[in-house]
Amino acid sequence: MTDASNSTSNTALVDLSQLAAQLEQFADERDWAQFHSPKNLVMALTGEVGELNEIFQWMPEEASKAAGRDPQTARAVQDEIADVLLYLVRLSSVLGVDLNAAVQQKLKANALRYPANKVRGSSKKHSRPEAGESGKD
Repeated sequence: MTDASNSTSNTALVDLSQLAAQLEQFADERDWAQFHSPKNLVMALTGEVGELNEIFQWMPEEASKAAGRDPQTARAVQDEIADVLLYLVRLSSVLGVDLNAAVQQKLKANALRYPANKVRGSSKKHSRPEAGESGKD
């Protein structure tokens, strides 16, 4: 991941407008927009994340690193990642969320929350303060 503080608001990091339009057309052609409430889309997204999770469940750490290239798991990994993206894009479209703006804002917030010089090499959650820190955000 790059340092978000270097990005500008004019830089498109995420442009999924064509995909969003294609998904809307797909839903409209099938009269499925009526089922695409945010609640239903979040539930479907969660289901797809669960299916992706199931591929990795009980997999040794080293095998998980190669799962996207391993002939035994690659197709399933690719399909489930695609499903997650499709539901996420559809959800953002239905909610009117600009994914590019949301991603840029979140990258900037993460850069402030996790300064590289303070968190490098650490997996500690940000809310767990180091000794002597207040832990308040």
